[in-house]
Amino acid sequence: MNEPLIQLRGVQFSYSPEAPVLDGVDLSLRPWERIGLIGPIGCGKTTLLHLVVGLLAPTAGTVWAFGKTRTGESDFREVRLRAGLVFQYADDQLFCPTVIEDVAFGPLNLGKTADEARSIAHETLQLVGMGGFEERITYRLSGGQKRLVSLATVLAMHPDVLLLDEPTSALDAESKTRVGDILRRLNLAMIIVSHEHDFVRDLTTRIVNMNGGRLIEES
Repeated sequence: MNEPLIQLRGVQFSYSPEAPVLDGVDLSLRPWERIGLIGPIGCGKTTLLHLVVGLLAPTAGTVWAFGKTRTGESDFREVRLRAGLVFQYADDQLFCPTVIEDVAFGPLNLGKTADEARSIAHETLQLVGMGGFEERITYRLSGGQKRLVSLATVLAMHPDVLLLDEPTSALDAESKTRVGDILRRLNLAMIIVSHEHDFVRDLTTRIVNMNGGRLIEES
């Protein structure tokens, strides 16, 4: 199957009329494809991810995802179930007292029983190398540990697409390697936003540069 999972068509967005952020962006993500999205700080990379999942609405153009054009909030609820967004700052994603509660939260909202949700959470924490941290207090974890738990909260939802906003931000070299190893093993389509060119080059199938509100694919 070669139909895109997600496609942006002529997308424009601005926070104010005088300062457009995206200016006619076209981007397609196909199954098992991994796109690295790079560009200077403030160029709109995070904005693009937020448009994909409906946290922001384009001022022009269309967002097409999982077989249909998405416009209203009801459309994007389904998108957010299938496209998991890992925020740049883990503290924006983690809000429960313990690690197991944070990771089980998504499956519970999907209708899993408490036992099922905890089982999924345990398995997912093992996947990201955080087994044994289930009862740890989330806010007391290190930055690298929080990053892995925030990734686990998304993976526990079993998404079709993974959207990662600066997944190595503020991590030491060892933690960056660990995150890269985990992402490499996942059989998921991804868009990885990063300012670290070497990191995305190692993980992705193609790299797209954002500048001046437009996307330019690297050769």
